[in-house]
Amino acid sequence: MVKNCLSRLCLIVVIAVVVRLPGLAAVVSTHSLAAKKKSPRINESQHARRRISRLAHSRSTSTRFHYRRRYYERFYTSSFAQGVGEGDITEGEDPIVRQAAIDALANMNGTVVAIEPTSGRILAMVNQRLALSSGAQPCSTIKLSVALAALSEGIITKSTEVRLGGHSYMNLTTALARSNNSYFEALGRQLGFEKVAYYAHQYGLGELVGYNLAGEQPGTYPQHEIPATLGGVGKMCSFGEGISMTPLQLGALVSSIANGGILYYLQHPTTAEEVANFEPRVKRRLDIAPQIAEISDGMAGAVSYGTARPLLINFNEEEILGKTGTCSHAGTRFGWFASYANTDVGRIVVVVFLEGGRPTFGPKAAEIAGLMYRNLYDHSFFNNRPAAPATSATVKNEGSSN
Repeated sequence: MVKNCLSRLCLIVVIAVVVRLPGLAAVVSTHSLAAKKKSPRINESQHARRRISRLAHSRSTSTRFHYRRRYYERFYTSSFAQGVGEGDITEGEDPIVRQAAIDALANMNGTVVAIEPTSGRILAMVNQRLALSSGAQPCSTIKLSVALAALSEGIITKSTEVRLGGHSYMNLTTALARSNNSYFEALGRQLGFEKVAYYAHQYGLGELVGYNLAGEQPGTYPQHEIPATLGGVGKMCSFGEGISMTPLQLGALVSSIANGGILYYLQHPTTAEEVANFEPRVKRRLDIAPQIAEISDGMAGAVSYGTARPLLINFNEEEILGKTGTCSHAGTRFGWFASYANTDVGRIVVVVFLEGGRPTFGPKAAEIAGLMYRNLYDHSFFNNRPAAPATSATVKNEGSSN
């Protein structure tokens, strides 16, 4: 009893001393000393857990698949090569044009063909093995043939607005410059396969365009519309699906656009004597003069503000009209650019065709063409061109007219 009283007395004394010490204050805790109650835990059933797991897996699988399909196309062909012009027959070529083409192509895996559009003479053909091959899918360069066909049939003019879907419309000039696929798919479906094929053959696709040109192959143009599962005539007219076109065929077509409608046989002189005795030979005359005026703005627009703008990196002294093309098939990407220089002293057609992987595409081909035009311009090529044939007597007609 006495001990308990002493203990209480000591405790009172200690508390009194602590309270009276200066600088010290009583501290009061507002936290409850009672143990916190845990939040109720939600436990999903086994069925719910399985369903959530399936949904999460399907979302991640779908995302990965979409990502690969959009960004990771596999290519198995190199975009680069060395010595692509080795083995070419060059004696009858223009040395300035050939060197300009070689320097422009550099180490890219491709070919450059330069043509005098007023005669059909091949001035230079670098990498003749590829230029004379069976060709490749023309990609968007097929749009030139389709545009001429639609204009010839009176379906459109260059200012006709074609509905692309919803409230979107576009005319021919912008569609060529921007290389719009939906526009040309719509034209193809309206034309139908028979008319599309008829005009393509008139412009030289699916047949030899050279005159006694050793090793040339005719490419392929299908006799029937490709299956609907592959896009039908629409894809044939926007991407050239199912068609194989050679650089020479594209060069002959663009030459006829550049010269006003004459489809010349392409000739490749191989000796100085053949150059001296050269005679242009007409394959057929195309009634496309009015249509050329309608597509010229679109071809010029491709260079000034469209898909061929990289050409301007290297050359802008003269007007260049052209069309790009980019697509891929079986692990190889193709890059096309066909063009002509529209100068007061003469014209030259340049076709660049590249094959390879990711660095290969139409705008790159346009950049190479720009470098070639730069090389020609710096060597005063456009100021030293011979005059075009003055009369029809100097031109042999070998084929029929359109």
